[in-house]
Amino acid sequence: MTRLTARFWVDAYLTRLRFQDIPAFITSHGDDTAGAVLVKLNTLDGQARAFHRTYDLMSGDRKWDELATGAETDVDASISRQRSFDPDLWVIEVEDRQGRHLLDEPGLE
Repeated sequence: MTRLTARFWVDAYLTRLRFQDIPAFITSHGDDTAGAVLVKLNTLDGQARAFHRTYDLMSGDRKWDELATGAETDVDASISRQRSFDPDLWVIEVEDRQGRHLLDEPGLE
């Protein structure tokens, strides 16, 4: 199976969010080809969640797992630690009071 470049996936994800009127922006531009992607969901109430893509070794499926949750400052600190050892990391911040991130929709795994 051919893998999409990170840039292509990020552009498609931002477009899908825009179609749902969910604000999102890139806070860290990673490597266009092979950078990992981290998504921060900011619910605009001082709380946030961060998601990263993982692989199920048994099935080979990709899925989004929660990396951090809680106070936005704590989630930001977790993201900063990730960025410190992965300079190719993309970080996308989604802002939605309803908690929508669309990562559970088909085609985004």
